[in-house]
Amino acid sequence: MTNLPTAPHVPSSAPGRPVALVTGASSGIGLAIAEQLIADGFLVFAGARRLDRMAGLAARGARLLPLDVTDDASMVAAIAAVSAEAGRLDALVNNAGYGSYGSIEEVPIAEGRRQIEVNVIALARLTQLALPMMRAQRRGRIVNISSMGGRISEPFGAWYHATKFAVEGLSDCLRMEVKQFGIDVIVIQPGAIRTEWSGIAQASLLEVSGSGPYAGLAAPHARFLAVGDSGSASPPEVVARTVSRALKARRPRTRYPTGANARTLMTLRRLLPDRWFDRLMLALSRRMGRSA
Repeated sequence: MTNLPTAPHVPSSAPGRPVALVTGASSGIGLAIAEQLIADGFLVFAGARRLDRMAGLAARGARLLPLDVTDDASMVAAIAAVSAEAGRLDALVNNAGYGSYGSIEEVPIAEGRRQIEVNVIALARLTQLALPMMRAQRRGRIVNISSMGGRISEPFGAWYHATKFAVEGLSDCLRMEVKQFGIDVIVIQPGAIRTEWSGIAQASLLEVSGSGPYAGLAAPHARFLAVGDSGSASPPEVVARTVSRALKARRPRTRYPTGANARTLMTLRRLLPDRWFDRLMLALSRRMGRSA
């Protein structure tokens, strides 16, 4: 496959300027990706529910899209806006998602469904909407932000990990289907990253399982999740640079582990038997929970 168009800093009407749509662009990893792609010379369409949080992106030339990935009409409108202004889409970065934690027994089933809706169904639907444009131009790259959690597991993260395992499988199937149209599918697997994610996961874990039968394990694991707020976690710019590298590569890899602990933990998961890895994760949870 030929490389994406070069990305000089030229007006958006210039035919060679590549176009990217980034979801969940109002904070954290999505914001960092949008900023990086603007710097790389992309015309960036930044999608999120909170437009006020993307004022800085607008000032740098991004096009802001009011995008709610749980609303089909909102996703249809976002792709239509990209098509109307740019006429093409070179890169779709499916970043929107969240992690809500708690024991399987105690998490309300409605919350499990919502997490699947946001992290998996919305990603698939936006991909469906973007593919006709990419097929017509016979090129494009779909970047799905997964997680090391799409390869490993931990207590209390069942719904989150289930969605990321699903993103990994969906991406593998999609990659084979769209290869014939010159479209690449790339999975990014962040490790521990300093974003709002860890705070949301901690809060939900304590709310759901902080008392009751699972409290003895939930409390230290909530502190374990705080690694995402610590100096040992990587900044979101690490993920953004990885996305940039994948989009610039002539032949991108199918997967890019990136950030703190990603390669180490995924390698251990591949090498260790299931019960050994279970013991490792439980030991890490308890030990790091005590020291946090």
